[in-house]
Amino acid sequence: MSFGPPPSVFTQSAVTAQTQQKKRRRRTWLLVALLVALVAGLGTGGWLLWGRDGNSPSGRSEAAAPGPLDVRRTVEKPPASTTGAMAFRFSVDDMSPGEHYALPGMWATDTILAKGINRTLAGYPIGTDAAPGKNQEKWTVRLDGPICGYTPHVTVDHRTAVLFKASDRPEAYCNHVVLVDLDDGREVWERTFPVSTAGSSVSSPQRTPGVTLAHDTVAVTWGGGTSAFDLAEGRTKWRTTVTGSCRDDGAAGGAGLLVRRACWKEGAPSTDVWDGTTYSVRKVDPATGATVWTYSAAKGVRDLVVPSAEPPVVGVSAGDTGLTELISLDAKGRNRATVSLQSGTYVGECASSDYLVIDDCPTIAVGDGQVFLRSEDQTDQGTSNWIIGFDLATGNTTRKFDSGPNALLRPVRMSGHELLALRTSEDGISPHALVGLDPATGGERPYLYFGLPAEAAPLTSIDDSDVLVQDGRVFFGAKTADGPSAAQKKAWIYLVLGIGSAAEK
Repeated sequence: MSFGPPPSVFTQSAVTAQTQQKKRRRRTWLLVALLVALVAGLGTGGWLLWGRDGNSPSGRSEAAAPGPLDVRRTVEKPPASTTGAMAFRFSVDDMSPGEHYALPGMWATDTILAKGINRTLAGYPIGTDAAPGKNQEKWTVRLDGPICGYTPHVTVDHRTAVLFKASDRPEAYCNHVVLVDLDDGREVWERTFPVSTAGSSVSSPQRTPGVTLAHDTVAVTWGGGTSAFDLAEGRTKWRTTVTGSCRDDGAAGGAGLLVRRACWKEGAPSTDVWDGTTYSVRKVDPATGATVWTYSAAKGVRDLVVPSAEPPVVGVSAGDTGLTELISLDAKGRNRATVSLQSGTYVGECASSDYLVIDDCPTIAVGDGQVFLRSEDQTDQGTSNWIIGFDLATGNTTRKFDSGPNALLRPVRMSGHELLALRTSEDGISPHALVGLDPATGGERPYLYFGLPAEAAPLTSIDDSDVLVQDGRVFFGAKTADGPSAAQKKAWIYLVLGIGSAAEK
């Protein structure tokens, strides 16, 4: 198997943008030098870089440094050069027509890119041009059956959890959870959990389980309850059970832990499924499983997702499709503020697939006391859009960041007090860009300018791909891979592409 042509070279627009950035950087450093001199003259002796200490004019302070049992919340540093270059590629050219791969989950560390591939977890060294089955993996974990659940969360010491089936048999249950070290592929521990079915017979379909991470906790919702395991040894920390016509239906992790519960009317006709189902979320103490508070969504809500467990923000769908409102909750689980998506004026996507991941919302970012959304695409004079911030305390709009002409801007994640966003070029000439947006000032700074080869263009799709920013790199990863059409017979298929700074050695 060959790897085919390398990714396309960067456009002249990227070079021009880099030159302009160098000029702006020189002006910025002159200003910084003046500020530092002023600080020294006042006797404070501190560096004023982006005003992120507790005494900054913005008045915002950093949280306590996380430990190895916490979920990772990386703060990115600006690269030495904003010119992007390929840092990793994972591609195939020998898929047959009709062949299909499930690619659930993508995780990165400073040295490893890990991907789920059917029943295998594979870790590849960053800086390689990789293909499956070529002994280029640093490690592989071959599971007993296909991956059937995952979480995008990673611990500070680079561990994550996935669910897998007991075997390859179609009727096999999804009832195994494994914690994997992403640095070396070591299986830290593996455990089983109960199965809940949607009917009374053994042959009834299994309710979809979900998994997430919180402080020192792997939490698995399996329909009939939630099981929690400690990170070190996989010991059972606590279990909750659900009785009657309710089920635990997914969990959101990170800095907190929220468990979604769905309840329905016994004996309700199938045509009444939406009106007969209600949703709630419980804030759970990861150490004990005790319920801190419960928020119940209004009757008639047809779906509920959790873009953020801490601060708590839920998204609800009161219409036929898509989210209609975001609701921030206070310390007691009460409605703090409501953000209306105004019939599609603002867009909030959350993962919708065979995997139960209720906190995977790739275009909703929560932090700095705000929630950030992208607007719908504007096509009246070329393609453009904007990102808008909403205050979690009031629901009022805060900052607006425009994409510029012939480009689309979408949130990726928070990085400390900064919002990381991806700007994709729509004219085929200007480069794509990873940028940092400052909610306090409205300022923007570039992290990477880069181009993408034509074969990798589908990786920018919100619905079909994951976008991950980690340790100075941006990765685009396909969620599935399908072989070429019978007429095409052969095609280059990009599974993952990583972009880093050209200054990396």
